[in-house]
Amino acid sequence: MSQTDSRAPLRGIVMMAGAMAIFALQDGISRHLAAVANVYMVVMIRYWVFALFVVMLAARSPGGLGRAVRSGMPRVQALRAIVLVVEVLVMIQGFVILGLVESHAVFAAYPLMIAALSGPILGEHVGWRRWSAIGVGFAGVLVILQPGVRVFDPAALIPLAAALLFALYGLLTRYVARADDAMVSFFWTGTLGALAATAAGIWFLEPLAAVDWVWMALLCATSTAAHWMLIRAYEIAEASAIQPFAYLQLVFIAVIGTTIFGETLRPELVVGAAMVVGAGLFTLWRARKRAEGG
Repeated sequence: MSQTDSRAPLRGIVMMAGAMAIFALQDGISRHLAAVANVYMVVMIRYWVFALFVVMLAARSPGGLGRAVRSGMPRVQALRAIVLVVEVLVMIQGFVILGLVESHAVFAAYPLMIAALSGPILGEHVGWRRWSAIGVGFAGVLVILQPGVRVFDPAALIPLAAALLFALYGLLTRYVARADDAMVSFFWTGTLGALAATAAGIWFLEPLAAVDWVWMALLCATSTAAHWMLIRAYEIAEASAIQPFAYLQLVFIAVIGTTIFGETLRPELVVGAAMVVGAGLFTLWRARKRAEGG
């Protein structure tokens, strides 16, 4: 192995960690903007910039825009894009109502949902070890939400719904990968997502204070930067090596939520989040072992 190759996993991890830090910052900005402006408008403007970034990236890729626009599963690609827009809208509402930390602690269950649904949707085999991990992870969600222990807030279901939507998006992404490469999927996510976000947000245009336009510009910049770093991370290193570090976003969210928004880390939230993350890491490890024939 060359010196360059030996450094690839470390560089990929650094890129992944950087992307998660920027995604956490993006979520903090989204929470602020959604509290002072209509969330549909915020998401629409964010998607406009994201779509421009995707188009520019596709234009520079092999085959250009002509190749990126040709999908073997256009209907599924369109559904993916719409599902992601709805997930973003739902999750941002969760940030405003529940806060960043609690929303992300519950949202961290989405890899477990992907594992649970990969059997019926993709026809993949899910063994008893992964089912056990899924059970532990969802027990962690119950520890966070504490139904029956404290007065249950129905709003706690918001990030759970967002996690389910994101899991569906992840499964659909794996499904279309049978016909389309990553650039095609990325192009459709950005462009069709922008159309869907515009269809929802164009009716809610409202003036923003000058300072909030600065925050909006920063939101668009962080979104673009985070997606670019994520793409580079997967180009540099194998997904199985860097995917576990995606959970660093929860750590960064905890820092932003507690220091900037004054949120508290309830003991049961920390315990439940540890259960969810631990179960998620185990499912990633099992998936890697299965891929290696173990």
